[in-house]
Amino acid sequence: MSSTQDLIAVIKRELKAQHMTYADLAAALDMAESSVKRMLAKGDMALSRIDAICRVLGTDFAELSRRVADERPMLSQLSVEQERAVIADKKLLLVAVYAMSQWSVEQIVAAYRISEAECVKYLIQLDRLGILELRPLNRYRLKLAKTFKWRPNGPVMQFFREHVALEYFGGAFAHEDEALFLVHGNISRAAAPGLLDRMQKIGHDFSQQHLSDQKVPAGEREGYTMILALRRWEYGAFTALRR
Repeated sequence: MSSTQDLIAVIKRELKAQHMTYADLAAALDMAESSVKRMLAKGDMALSRIDAICRVLGTDFAELSRRVADERPMLSQLSVEQERAVIADKKLLLVAVYAMSQWSVEQIVAAYRISEAECVKYLIQLDRLGILELRPLNRYRLKLAKTFKWRPNGPVMQFFREHVALEYFGGAFAHEDEALFLVHGNISRAAAPGLLDRMQKIGHDFSQQHLSDQKVPAGEREGYTMILALRRWEYGAFTALRR
């Protein structure tokens, strides 16, 4: 759907919410009802006409535009090209990861050796990639769905396996607030989807806790990384011993 069609859809929903008919709008604009219907059907109108409609609705063009953006479908997955672009520059990857964690520009700049200008430059790149929408005062809105996940065999997961996994799992997990669980068992294939659903809920709970704790003083927060995994797998050395 085009931006114009999205805008018209928002206008129509606002008319309905305010219990206004096309006749009411036509009277307020000093137009014929048939002209208003035709204008909204074709989506062909000047900015001055949109401003006039906004005045009738008690809003402004900026607010309508924000609502158009807010109502667009969220991404549940990036394309291969988008993922490649994200990992092509380590600083872009860093900004992407912390933008997905809802950090502000100020927080990123305070925590890492990256200038505000650089950070904004990378946010602009993420905007162009369709991952977020950059807004005034360097604020942004993510375009990712709650169900978002990296492509299973995509560039990001390949990068993780090649550069991150050994470092992560090489840790001792010795602190009281750390743990590494390794559980093996034979279960029915029908049971696996239910386990995956519960794992996804835990991941969602982790993300919600992260957002909630942004109100906690920085000195009382720590960076944690949680990895949840479930796959059909057997240690290669065991497989080599199979008959």
